Amino acid sequence: MESVLEQIEEWFRNMLIEGIMEHLTNTFSSLNTEVGEISNVVGQTPAEFLPSVYNLIRTLSENLIMPIAGIILTIIACYELIQLVISHNNLANFETFIFFKWVFKTFVAVTLITNTFTITMAVFDVAKWVIERSGGIIAASTAVDASTLASMQPVLEAMDTGELFSIFLQTFVLQFLIKLAAVFIFIVVNGRMIEIYLYVSMAPIPFATFGNQEQSQMGQNYFKALWALGLQGFLIMVCVGIYAVMIQSVAFSSDIMGSMWKVFGFTVLLGFTLLKSGSIAKSILHAT
Repeated sequence: MESVLEQIEEWFRNMLIEGIMEHLTNTFSSLNTEVGEISNVVGQTPAEFLPSVYNLIRTLSENLIMPIAGIILTIIACYELIQLVISHNNLANFETFIFFKWVFKTFVAVTLITNTFTITMAVFDVAKWVIERSGGIIAASTAVDASTLASMQPVLEAMDTGELFSIFLQTFVLQFLIKLAAVFIFIVVNGRMIEIYLYVSMAPIPFATFGNQEQSQMGQNYFKALWALGLQGFLIMVCVGIYAVMIQSVAFSSDIMGSMWKVFGFTVLLGFTLLKSGSIAKSILHAT
């Protein structure tokens, strides 16, 4: 009778160990995939991320927003000419140079609005270059590989049934929590690209304001916001680098559940720092 009970207990233990290892594999598979994709996503320009969406945004901007920007530019150019005339005592103190000045400023403004997409894409080309270089410097791996998982199995086999059952329940809950954290990271990283598309779609309007010193604050703030979105990609890579160092510091072989909850805490921390990276980038560049 005792041998039968021992066999049943051994079967139950093996089932728990297999279940725990399956939970751990599922947990780290989703986590490794999502964190590993971060550098690929932030390292892409808007034209590379979703080319079909980029082409749609560009078509809408050039056909719908550009005419509005042209009207705004015309109004600003007329206002600028009136200001130049008034500033010289209603032509009482007339200088022909003011017209050359106005023509030159208008020419520059028209050139800027004509090359709106070239300028905006140049911002993200520079950002891509910085992100790619930072990815090469960040050498630490964020992944928990198969060898790490294999090292946990002997530790599990040395535990009694009660401890294994407790770990089984914790890993069952933990795999869903980490998957939720992975989804949150996906939303934050890909949400940045959607925000970039929204900014780019309206680019001609703020670019149309550069022809006048008073109105150019809109264009200057928009340009700062563009650079902030590019800088956010670099800050995201810094967050990933810090996360990689934290993950490498976790010792999975000694305290499995303590290590697992620590990984979960680091993952949640990564998600919130990624979310905060946008406001940090804007505060650095003083963009609103």
